[in-house]
Amino acid sequence: MMKLRKALITISSALFFLQSCSASAGEAVPPPQSAAIDNYFGVNVPDPFKPLENLDDPRVMKWIKGESDRARSVLESIPGRRQLISKMKEFDDRRKSKIYSLSISDNDRYFYLKETPGDEVGKLFCRDGFEGRESLLFDPATLSPAGGGKYVITNISASDKGAKVAISLSPNGSENSVLVIVDVATKQLMPEQIDRCRFASPSWLPEENAFLYNRMQRITYPGQNPQNDSKVYLHRIGTDPAFDREVFSKTTDPQLHINSEDIPLVEYNDKSGYLFAYVSNVDRRLTVYYAPVQELFRDYINWKPLFLPANDVHDFAVNRSDIYYITPKNAPRFKIMKTSLAKPDFEHAETIVPENPSAKLTAFGLTKNGVIYTQSINGVTAKIFRKDYGISIAVELNPPFRPGTIALFTKGFLYPDVWTVMGGWNNDFRRYRYDPATNTFRKETLSSPAEYPEYRDLVVEEVMVPSHDNVMVPLSLVYMPSLKKDGNNPALIYGYGAYGKAITPFFSPGMLLWTAKGGVLAFAHVRGGGELGDAWHTSGMKATKPNTWKDLISCALYLEEKGYTGPGRIAINAASAGGILVGRAMTERPDLFAAAIPQVGLMNPLRGELTPNGPVNAPEFGTVTKKDECMALIEMDPYLAIRNGIAYPAALVTAGLNDPRVIAWQPAKFAARLQQATTSGKPVLFFADGNAGHGIGNTKTKDFESLADVLSFGLWQTGHPEFQVK
Repeated sequence: MMKLRKALITISSALFFLQSCSASAGEAVPPPQSAAIDNYFGVNVPDPFKPLENLDDPRVMKWIKGESDRARSVLESIPGRRQLISKMKEFDDRRKSKIYSLSISDNDRYFYLKETPGDEVGKLFCRDGFEGRESLLFDPATLSPAGGGKYVITNISASDKGAKVAISLSPNGSENSVLVIVDVATKQLMPEQIDRCRFASPSWLPEENAFLYNRMQRITYPGQNPQNDSKVYLHRIGTDPAFDREVFSKTTDPQLHINSEDIPLVEYNDKSGYLFAYVSNVDRRLTVYYAPVQELFRDYINWKPLFLPANDVHDFAVNRSDIYYITPKNAPRFKIMKTSLAKPDFEHAETIVPENPSAKLTAFGLTKNGVIYTQSINGVTAKIFRKDYGISIAVELNPPFRPGTIALFTKGFLYPDVWTVMGGWNNDFRRYRYDPATNTFRKETLSSPAEYPEYRDLVVEEVMVPSHDNVMVPLSLVYMPSLKKDGNNPALIYGYGAYGKAITPFFSPGMLLWTAKGGVLAFAHVRGGGELGDAWHTSGMKATKPNTWKDLISCALYLEEKGYTGPGRIAINAASAGGILVGRAMTERPDLFAAAIPQVGLMNPLRGELTPNGPVNAPEFGTVTKKDECMALIEMDPYLAIRNGIAYPAALVTAGLNDPRVIAWQPAKFAARLQQATTSGKPVLFFADGNAGHGIGNTKTKDFESLADVLSFGLWQTGHPEFQVK
């Protein structure tokens, strides 16, 4: 496939919070407040904790540190938390090695990251073919970032013949990558290192001595948005990056009207001979321009439009003469179309795979033999099909087991190769090569096998739940066969509901520890996600965003009604944009939940555009510059929805001080406001990690500890006897 209140807190309320958390890490420091009231299209919006937005204010950081210290003290005092971490480590020890981020070059050279039980982060290895001898190429521990900490490999990009590989290294979860290049034959690093490469996505040229990449601007003045006005450069191996040629940006191509917040990327496709220039943001409708590769070596590239948002193209692949693309246009669950690459005609494009009204088309790839594609029913049952060139009927393939998730990989139209990675709620991920000649799947899992007998008999139920407007919402339930539907079980509901991204079945031995403790795990496939197609996404964004949290509330009520759980026994958890889901469900129905756990969550979306990563997200959530979208932002804002004198659930609110996606003051403001307003006496913990970001690039231990925090806090607040703090 071609390739984000006016009243001051009193000393007595601060002490009440301290006591309710059983904290012992020193005296609570009240957060700075103000009487700020902002006006949006005639609507006055109080913002009492606006001062927390200034992370350079020593008072703010003192409060954040104090809250974080207290949160850590409380979390680490929860009985059973350490045992959860020990069990996660035991699970990890069962697998001799874990391999991920695999890419395969045209000449069948495998590049991948590998972790052993003793590794905190992955190292880069390669081998020639699946059966080839493994060779270590790069260990990130050999380099240390400025300021200390650890580098984590967050992206690898190999040249087409596998002679060189560009590696993105990110320190301490920041995602602000440094690019280094390894010569595969000598295993030596090239002398240059290129910083400010968060969106690098290097694309190699055919001679394997140059690539195209995105680089952010150097910070030159206070308040500058580091993400704005990034540019695509051409880098030649062995040269000083300071002299790299700028090839695609707002500056070089003003006629394309690229916004400052847009992310420009260029990919070279050697099989078609074209350069493809992307103008990226969170809008799933692609904006792509293209030009023959020869124009890269002229003074100016004459970019021609390939896809604009009006074409409603969500993904595409090409051969030498045609474009194959996925669109929801007149097909909400998507279809595959084909048109000419040289002269695209979308009005008269040929339908290759029509829409299936009962299943969403999720991915496709071109091979030498034809098109291979996957479909998903309600986001939880995956199927795979092949449609050979010149054949009108697609054939459904028979995978080795019934998967909930299928990821698809091909080399393109010149090669017959197809690989899949399949998994489910109770099936670990396995990798297979599909052989079109024999129509069979051959296991080619690179990771070492591991057994989890404690989960062998897990029960998985896929149900449909009527929401507030009688729309049926998919809900996945996972639990032990010994569970009795008597209303006494702890329930953990996980959701997301944004960007059209689906929660598809995945196997997580650590997360499944909730079921081992007698609880039910529930995955709510709420609107705003992509489980049921494009309309499922658009019915949970901007003005329709309330459907997202109302769907979650309906799922929680269903669990109580059917006896899976009962009052005071439901915890809800989500991350990032899922903060809106958890925050608004909790503020709309505080009586329904025992605990809310938003991790690195977007908790004050009305102010989101003021953050570095905020403007690029306007297509999903809206902008304050348009009245209807601004009112929708106010409605979906968890921070603004908190009211004084309400008995809110317990909350564990987290942030990463290095987070480039959700700035730390977003969850900080929510936590401070919740501490001020709640009358339940239940703990409101705020933990900001100074050595982490958005969760991308975490070390193994940090992942274990973060998951243990969620599970132990949730089990504590839902009444599990093994996790009660004395």
